[in-house]
Amino acid sequence: MPTYNKLIRDKIPGIIAMTGKKANTATLSDEDYIKELRKKTKEELQEYLAADNDSDALDELADLLELMHTLANVHESSMEEVEKIREKKAEQRGGFNDRVFLIDVE
Repeated sequence: MPTYNKLIRDKIPGIIAMTGKKANTATLSDEDYIKELRKKTKEELQEYLAADNDSDALDELADLLELMHTLANVHESSMEEVEKIREKKAEQRGGFNDRVFLIDVE
């Protein structure tokens, strides 16, 4: 029997049950939930970095976006608020679209 010990999407236990297996789960405390969300974000980012085609990259970006929505809620905010912060930073400091690579500063 494989042991996973990781945060999973909400519907996964039901999907496992449909295969005739039983998933043993627990509900995390607030502190452990944030810790596991951060671990999951690192995991999904690593999967994005390892993606070797656009389709896989987009799939991993979707997972990261889902985590961002959840993390915004955990921090008692919303993606709309995150977007406002992003827009303000882009207005003040720009985005990353011009491909500017800083070599050094004299």
